[in-house]
Amino acid sequence: MKNITITLSEETAKWVRVWAAEQEKSVSAALAGLVEEKRRDKLNRREALARFFGGGLQVISDGSCYPARKVLHER
Repeated sequence: MKNITITLSEETAKWVRVWAAEQEKSVSAALAGLVEEKRRDKLNRREALARFFGGGLQVISDGSCYPARKVLHER
């Protein structure tokens, strides 16, 4: 683990203490969890975009017709 020092306004520091207490965690543990969650979210978005764009485009070039809108949106 690596220690990091942050500076917060007095009002924000009070809010963070209450927020951490509501989760029954220390301020350090609550903030570490929040930062880790943000990091995972960003990684997941990157992976999803890579899968989406890595699949390649499907181009209909054989002269066939595109599917009808009604078929695409059947429920």
